[in-house]
Amino acid sequence: MELIKVEWNPEQGGFWIDPSAYVAELPKLVDGLPKGARAFASDPDHYRFGGPRCIKDLELIGASWAGDGDTRFEVRFGPNEWKHDTGLVIRYAQVSDLHLAAPGASVDDLGPVLLDEILPAKHGCSHEIVFIGGTLSISCADLDARWE
Repeated sequence: MELIKVEWNPEQGGFWIDPSAYVAELPKLVDGLPKGARAFASDPDHYRFGGPRCIKDLELIGASWAGDGDTRFEVRFGPNEWKHDTGLVIRYAQVSDLHLAAPGASVDDLGPVLLDEILPAKHGCSHEIVFIGGTLSISCADLDARWE
């Protein structure tokens, strides 16, 4: 991630996460984001850690390609029982790049979401999601995120 900090802190035995630089820069970035990405990234609850619309602590429950020439990709997240009322589905349009870095044995070992970062890109936006056990990075024309 470029602006969001996610670092292991051995003294605390957990991750130190800080979205403040991204949140401060977001007003300058939103005009460069496509419509769906802009709405998702600028949601006031997106980085409010205790809020029901914060991506932190969601669990990946599925991902699949859909549509013409595998250019649409969908990721489904289950809610954390202690803070989310619903899960989250993100649908990516015109995917140009997808990269999963999962040093664990499988995608099942990714664990909960720590944070994500959406940035403008040449052909739309990039979306990086950091889990406890890996990272998912997607470049696309736009995304549609719905709590359902």
